[in-house]
Amino acid sequence: MMQLDLSPYTAMVCGSTQGIGFATAKELASMGACIVLVARNEASLQKAVAEINEINGKENMTLTADFQHPDSLEKALDGFLVENEAQILINNTGGPPPGQAIDAEVEGFRIAFNQHLVCNHILATKLVPGMKKAGYGRIINVISTSVKQPLPNLGVSNTIRGAVANWSKTLANELGAFGITVNNVLPGATDTARLTGIIERKSEKTGKSQDDVRAGMEAQVPMKRVGRPEEVAWAISFLASPSAAYINGINVPVDGGRTASL
Repeated sequence: MMQLDLSPYTAMVCGSTQGIGFATAKELASMGACIVLVARNEASLQKAVAEINEINGKENMTLTADFQHPDSLEKALDGFLVENEAQILINNTGGPPPGQAIDAEVEGFRIAFNQHLVCNHILATKLVPGMKKAGYGRIINVISTSVKQPLPNLGVSNTIRGAVANWSKTLANELGAFGITVNNVLPGATDTARLTGIIERKSEKTGKSQDDVRAGMEAQVPMKRVGRPEEVAWAISFLASPSAAYINGINVPVDGGRTASL
C-alpha cells in the first residue's frame, strides 16, 4: 500500500517563495508535513507561509537566509535547531547566470559553489543528526538535467550541478544505513521565473521573439511543452514519502523526455 502521509514530519524547503520550491512546499503541506520555508526575502516568506498555513492548518515556520552568504544560513539554522528539527530537506536554489564556461570569472564559480554545494552541505550536516534520531530522513536536491547532459551556454551551472550530484551520491552511500535517503530531482525546462529570464535573454541575443524562443524550447521536448512547477513538486514529494524508502542515490529527470540519455 502506498504510504504518502507526512503528518509526523517537518520539511525544510529552500527557495520556497516561488517556482518549484513554493509548489513543493504546497504539495508537502497537502501531505500533512509541517513546513519550514527558507528564502532571503522576509516579506515573500510571510506571504508564502500564510498560504501554506491554509493548506495544512499547522503553524508553519520561516527561515530567512541569503545563500550567497553561507555564514548567515548557518546562524539561522543554529537558531532554528534550538527548539526544532526537520526530517525532510529539499535543497533548491536558483541557478547561476548563463554563459560559456570559458568566459566565466573565477568569482562566478565561487559564488555558485557557495550557493549550491556549500549551503547544501551546511543544511545536511545540521539536520542529519535529527534525522538519525527520528530514524527517518529524506534529502532531495533539485538540480538540473545538465548532470546527465551538459546544457549549452550554462557553463557555471553545468559545473556546479555536477559537483552537487556527486556529493549527493556520496551522502546516499554514507547515510542509507540510518534510514536516510539522498536523491536528486532534475527538472528540465519548467515554467518558472528563471525560464522567463532565460527566454528574455535569448530573445535579446538572437533577435527572435520570446514566443518563438519558447516554441523552440518546446519543440525539443517529446511532449512538446515545458513542465509545470507542480509536476516537479510531485516527483520531489513522492521521494520525500515513506513509499520511497528504498529509492536512494539516484537522479530523477522530470523533463518530458528531453534528455537524450537514459
